[in-house]
Amino acid sequence: MAQVQRMSRLMVKTLRDDPADAETLSHKLLVRAGYVRRNSAGIWTWLPLGKKVLDNISRVVREEMDAIGAQEVLLPALLPKEPYEASARWEEYGDLLFRLKDRKGGEYLLGPTHEEIFTLVVKDQVASYKDLPVMLYQIQTKYRDEARPRSGILRGREFQMKDSYSFDTTDEGLAESYRLHREAYQRIFERLGLDYRIVSAVSGAMGGSASEEFLAPAAAGEDTFVDCPACDYAANTEAVTFALTPVEGGEHPAIEELDTPDTPTIETLAEHLGVPASATLKNLLVKVDGEIVAVGVPGDREVDLGKLGEHLAPAVVELVTAEDFEGRDDLVRGYVGPQGLGKVRYIADPRVAPGTSWITGANKQDKHAKNVVCGRDFEVDDYLDVVVVEEGDPCPKCGTGLKLDRAIEIGHIFQLGRKYADTFQLDVLGQNGKPVRVTMGSYGIGVSRAVAALAEQTADDQGLCWSREVAPADVHVVAAGKALQTELALDVSEKLGAAGVRVLVDDRAGVSPGVKFTDAELIGVPHILVAGRRSAEGVLELKDRRTGEREEMTVEEAIARLTA
Repeated sequence: MAQVQRMSRLMVKTLRDDPADAETLSHKLLVRAGYVRRNSAGIWTWLPLGKKVLDNISRVVREEMDAIGAQEVLLPALLPKEPYEASARWEEYGDLLFRLKDRKGGEYLLGPTHEEIFTLVVKDQVASYKDLPVMLYQIQTKYRDEARPRSGILRGREFQMKDSYSFDTTDEGLAESYRLHREAYQRIFERLGLDYRIVSAVSGAMGGSASEEFLAPAAAGEDTFVDCPACDYAANTEAVTFALTPVEGGEHPAIEELDTPDTPTIETLAEHLGVPASATLKNLLVKVDGEIVAVGVPGDREVDLGKLGEHLAPAVVELVTAEDFEGRDDLVRGYVGPQGLGKVRYIADPRVAPGTSWITGANKQDKHAKNVVCGRDFEVDDYLDVVVVEEGDPCPKCGTGLKLDRAIEIGHIFQLGRKYADTFQLDVLGQNGKPVRVTMGSYGIGVSRAVAALAEQTADDQGLCWSREVAPADVHVVAAGKALQTELALDVSEKLGAAGVRVLVDDRAGVSPGVKFTDAELIGVPHILVAGRRSAEGVLELKDRRTGEREEMTVEEAIARLTA
């Protein structure tokens, strides 16, 4: 027996117009269809229809996690400071952490993620290699103090997430746990009906080595990823690499100093000299944990500060200010060149390869230098991929020009290794009777974000359009008008419910058929069953919400079709 939900008793208020502050499609439709309501900036109330969709996604996640042998737990959201201080993430997360104190002055946070706490739980519960491997997961509310919450439930300050963690004694065991999660995620997103890509990623504040993201392509996405039209390469733009290829042979002329007044930017320099920007070397000065560092890239490219920050994490990266040049005669603002930086650390993109020749700053006011050769006139301390990836950049795998696209991150999996096990000395007794350091994996799915991603990918001009797996009901029965239609609609709804079909029936009195049809399209249940003009004959109309196909049938035929 499945639930039959009458709209006359359902707390739902649909809207004809988009909310004034809504920018993304999912934000507009989830509010208009009565799934969510804004409580405050980045904080949302899940109304009955929305809660059903959220629960259905959680159910799919649970089923697939249970299928790989993961065990569900529930950890607190209010967490003590000390574990996060031990892992350094109390500082690394910065303003993203919600921090608070109790009445005695004890410091706490609202959990953004739970690696530290899961590690301590296993340390308390597991003593021997015989107790491993183990995989634990939870579906829980997480908190991040976003500076600019936006896009509805896509980027909130409070959100639902499934996070799971694997614990193994060997790297081979970790690889197997990672594989199990990766395949489970594929099944989850396929069941949910999401179009997704698996892309290489960076670990960031999570730490660890191997890392992949599951991205749902959507115009509202905040992640940019690349994929190759000629091979299977796909990656988050922060993970794209460029091969370092030294330029062999050839003699270069000696450095020549050029008089270049009023050319502190690449654009003014290129115009003054009549050369393409790609012939120049841009040197961006940043501070890394307070120390000035120079970053060199071709003049026609931009430095990706996010990418740079990921490479140098957990160090803090920030741009220099005018005050940082005071007392530094070796740093001439707008005219910096790597050939005269002295003790300043020099990081370069691999495009600045040994043997390449550049026009760059001469470290003198209004002066530049040409024929500045990498490896002859300056050395690179560290090569890092730090440029903003552009459409057409060569694929690292096959060389074909890459394509750029926007997407919503719906999942992320990490091979953490022993980062947190080292922090908390998570050891078990090995087969040889000696302590073995445990290795970990971390795996996340944005459960509430998946609701928005599905809305973005599947909605049409009329409204939401859910798959049966996640929809708040299997069929939306509409009584189009008079008492006879309402009586038939309620009768078929009870029969469908008895047959195990989840039913939402619009039995509202005093509401026009036009409004009911509009609401049915907006709410987006997979099938719409209408008791209309042929109700006296016991004939209904069944509409497929996604395709728009309509077919007239008897009550018995409708029940057979919807229970098939």
